Amino acid sequence: MKLLVTGGAGYVGSCVATLLVERGHDVTIVDKLSTSTREAVPAGTRFIEGDIKDVAHEVLAAESYDGVLHFAARSLVGESCEVPDEYWQGNVVTTLALLDAIRDNNVPRLVFSSTAATYGEPDQVPITEDMPTHPTNPYGATKLSMDMAITSYCNAYGLTATSLRYFNVAGAYHSAGENRKVETHIVPLVLEVAMGYREKIYMFGDDWPTPDGTCIRDYIHVLDLADAHILALEKSPKGRHSIFNLGSGEGFSVKQVIEACRKVTGHPIPAEVAERRAGDPAVLVASSEKAKRELGWNPQHTDITEIVSDAWEFTRQLGDRAFAAHKAR
Repeated sequence: MKLLVTGGAGYVGSCVATLLVERGHDVTIVDKLSTSTREAVPAGTRFIEGDIKDVAHEVLAAESYDGVLHFAARSLVGESCEVPDEYWQGNVVTTLALLDAIRDNNVPRLVFSSTAATYGEPDQVPITEDMPTHPTNPYGATKLSMDMAITSYCNAYGLTATSLRYFNVAGAYHSAGENRKVETHIVPLVLEVAMGYREKIYMFGDDWPTPDGTCIRDYIHVLDLADAHILALEKSPKGRHSIFNLGSGEGFSVKQVIEACRKVTGHPIPAEVAERRAGDPAVLVASSEKAKRELGWNPQHTDITEIVSDAWEFTRQLGDRAFAAHKAR
């Protein structure tokens, strides 16, 4: 298939684009490089630097595309509370422009990178797709709004679309991995300690109602996530908007993640307990049964040690090219 990948120089987008190329697809990437670099663009792709909001019509009109995979978005929860206007513009307004371009150029299918943040603080786990959506921050609210816009375009214009709501993504695949200008994810942050880029890692609370007192999250390997995107392209029901949760189905605590990083790196990784963060649920675990049943998705890389090992190998190979390396100087 001939595919357009927005945000294809980012962490998840570059991993998905890498796998698409390996499987014989013709991939064009549009990315404005606001959080990544030209180096992160996967080999074998055509690259256009720009904001998808500004170039979507031109790109999709120039050639006939079989589908769009939409990753381009602002994605920092804390930042979204400080500058919500940038998130509504950068996420919702941008997506509306892309949807118009998809409709006007008769692109038949869309796969959208949604998020578990659409659910907010769930009353129970594991989280299923039919649970209420009550986002607790502008980031989650914009993503939910994007989902709702996609549904309306499917209903009105016959678009086939799939939203994939995933939880804590980690790991790496070949030369595609996590190297962001602002890092908030626990695995790369812990590995920054092992690399000497930061002194220690903070655990936000050790008195949660969990077996070891630290928060539990569902971690998904980025390669399993990439596979789900390809399955969504191939198998999603035509003419409607499908939503799937993606996770490993198994939660790991903050202490377990840190211990896995210690085991993989051989570094002691000092950890210090800090105050709880407002709005942090004790446990977030996904039910992926719908994706397994309807897409045939079967995650293969669910062991936290394997996830950390792949992330560590990527981080070591990155070396001085890591954004964190320059911040540490």
